[in-house]
Amino acid sequence: GKLSLGTYFAQAAEVLSQEDTPNPELLSLVLNCLYALDKLGKPEMMVKAVFELRSASLAGYTPDLFGCHTCGSQNPVFFDISGGVLLCEKCKDAATGIRMPLTPAILEAMRYITYCGSKKLFSFEIGNEPLQQLSGITEAYLTTQLERGFSTLDFYKSLLF
Repeated sequence: GKLSLGTYFAQAAEVLSQEDTPNPELLSLVLNCLYALDKLGKPEMMVKAVFELRSASLAGYTPDLFGCHTCGSQNPVFFDISGGVLLCEKCKDAATGIRMPLTPAILEAMRYITYCGSKKLFSFEIGNEPLQQLSGITEAYLTTQLERGFSTLDFYKSLLF
C-alpha cells in the first residue's frame, strides 16, 4: 500500500512539474510525504490528503478557504471542487460546479495543510471519518484541477477494497 501510494505521489509530481525546471518545494513535499508514511507512521489517508492539497497549492491551484466565495459568510458547508472555493448553505445554488459537503474539522484541516509551514505539515489531528472525507475532497480537487486521473491512484485504491 505504501509503495503504491508513493508511486502515485511520483506520478502526480511528474504531471505537476515542468521539464528542466527545478521545483524544490514539490520535491521536498514528495520526500516529506514518503518519510511520513515510512518513519512517522502517519495514516496513509492523511499523507495522501496532505500531498494532494499541498501539491495543488504549489502548482498554483491554491483554494480560497477564507469564507463563502459569494457572500463572505464564515460558516461554509460546501467546497466547490472546480472553483476551489467555499460556499455557505444560502449560496450553494449560485455555483455551477461540483460541491462536496464540508465540516468545520475538514475546513480547519484544509486551511492548515494549505497555509502552514512545510516543517509542520503533519502536525495536526483529525478523526477517522473526517479524514476519509478530507481525502475524498483533496483527491477530487487535484484530479479536477489537473483534468486527469492517475492509474497509480486507481491501483492504490484497488488495494484498499
